[in-house]
Amino acid sequence: MLTIGEFAQMTHLSVRTLRRYHEAGLLEPAHVDPSSGYRYYGAAQIPTAQVIFKLRELDVPLADVRQILITQDPVVRAALVAEHLERLEDRMARTRAAVASLQRLLRPEPAGLAVELRQVPAQLVAGVEDTVAHPDVLGWYAGAMAELDAAVREPAGPAGGLYDNALFSEGRGHVLAHVPITAPVPGVGRVRSTELPGAELAVAVHTGTHDTIDVTYGELGRWVADHTLAVAGPVRETYLVGPRDTPVAARWRTEIGWPVFRVAGAA
Repeated sequence: MLTIGEFAQMTHLSVRTLRRYHEAGLLEPAHVDPSSGYRYYGAAQIPTAQVIFKLRELDVPLADVRQILITQDPVVRAALVAEHLERLEDRMARTRAAVASLQRLLRPEPAGLAVELRQVPAQLVAGVEDTVAHPDVLGWYAGAMAELDAAVREPAGPAGGLYDNALFSEGRGHVLAHVPITAPVPGVGRVRSTELPGAELAVAVHTGTHDTIDVTYGELGRWVADHTLAVAGPVRETYLVGPRDTPVAARWRTEIGWPVFRVAGAA
């Protein structure tokens, strides 16, 4: 039998943590001396303790750790771990995006954003549209583009998206993923032919990873506030070069079109 101190040394779990796990019923000692209350552990418990240690390093909640330990089916156990790892990777991706945006915002002398006022005509597109929650946009867009790729073999230009203001202000809004076409296409699944109305846009190009596109949105929004009148309407994105074209994020170019009404002196 191993004392709690010896067991702590072997498993890298502190004595205090082992006591807490005992009280929580997560890792109970093999024996507790009834007179002294001293806890003793068996060598066979070391692998279990090491699994707990690794799971907690990955920030798995205690309730989930317990569920993983008591699950006998290895397939179910693997699914529980995979589910948490997916959540962890998503959180890491959000953290990386936030860090990238913050680093760009804290640059001593950020480069000025080149903005063009552009009148765009109505355009025929094949599109997939829905009301989507902001955290789900990337996954939804990937599914929509898969359907568009299957329905439109030769689009007439780069893919794009229309994003309702409510998506950003309320966390949920209307989204339209689309590719330009020269003639209507048969409706297949969610794909429908539709016409994007003409609009006047303040246009800027975001270069590089989409992790920092929020900063470009902020810079473009500030330019719009200083030079034009913003118009209620969806923001337009056109993916001139994106992940579908190259895995090299530094080469990505996303055109952002902000609906505006030109005022005197705007250039």
